[in-house]
Amino acid sequence: MANSKHFQDIKQGTRQRLQYIEVMAYYTGVVSRSDLSRTFGISDAAATKTLKQYNDLVPNNLVYQHSDFGFAPTAQFEAIFADLSPQTVLPMIAGNLATTAQTMEESPVYGIQVDSLPQPVRLPDKSIVAQIIRAIKHRQKAEIIYSSMTDSENNETRIIEPHSLVNSGLRWHVRAYNERSYDFRDFVLSRISQATRLKIPAESSAIYDDDWVETTRLKLAPHPGLGATQQQGLLLDYGATAGVIELEVRRALTGYVLQKLSVDTTEQHSMNPNAYQLILLNREEVAAFASWSFL
Repeated sequence: MANSKHFQDIKQGTRQRLQYIEVMAYYTGVVSRSDLSRTFGISDAAATKTLKQYNDLVPNNLVYQHSDFGFAPTAQFEAIFADLSPQTVLPMIAGNLATTAQTMEESPVYGIQVDSLPQPVRLPDKSIVAQIIRAIKHRQKAEIIYSSMTDSENNETRIIEPHSLVNSGLRWHVRAYNERSYDFRDFVLSRISQATRLKIPAESSAIYDDDWVETTRLKLAPHPGLGATQQQGLLLDYGATAGVIELEVRRALTGYVLQKLSVDTTEQHSMNPNAYQLILLNREEVAAFASWSFL
């Protein structure tokens, strides 16, 4: 490892590139010159220089893979510049951010205070998440042990072919083809206790997942149990047209949207309107795609 003083002298722009190298290498299994060049809009020469600088600073972290034309993490890989926790990296992936661009200052860099609601941490170890992401990135199969609340395959080894990550707002899922059940389904990341990327090409992909490719339109309205003022406020909040709030959503994500928006999905709108402020107008049209969220 390099002298800590060398790390302190690194400029912020370079430090962000070094962070990206670590995140990309660890989670996808490979980082290349073209990755750096494309992501940061720099020349191939500058990207090569950055990779050389990283390898000089941390000589035992990466090894060149001729088959991938890039650098892969070694068995001794240890992040020096980046926070590799899933809590940090998954939002970066979701936001398509190259780095967190974190500041060491306590005060907001824009002078605007922003807070968010605390949520229980529902993520497995980064090594498990990395195996799933590498399988997605390289379009390969993965072997997992999964704890299901309803499935008879509970805690059994499964072979899946993952193609996408999903953030429902409360939990992270991986969308994948399940070889045993011959269908596409969602697996909650926190319920995966073991995961190994298999260097076997996946036979399926997102284009074969009909509920992922096809969309449906949700038609929502304020709960009739609310007062007129409350209903009008909701219509303004959601930019309704002619009293209807319309959302285009992947069929596979329908239930998560209804859950996140706290939509009363009962036929008679019998739920507490103060807790479930919206109702679903086209219940019959979308029921088949989100039956688990219907009461």
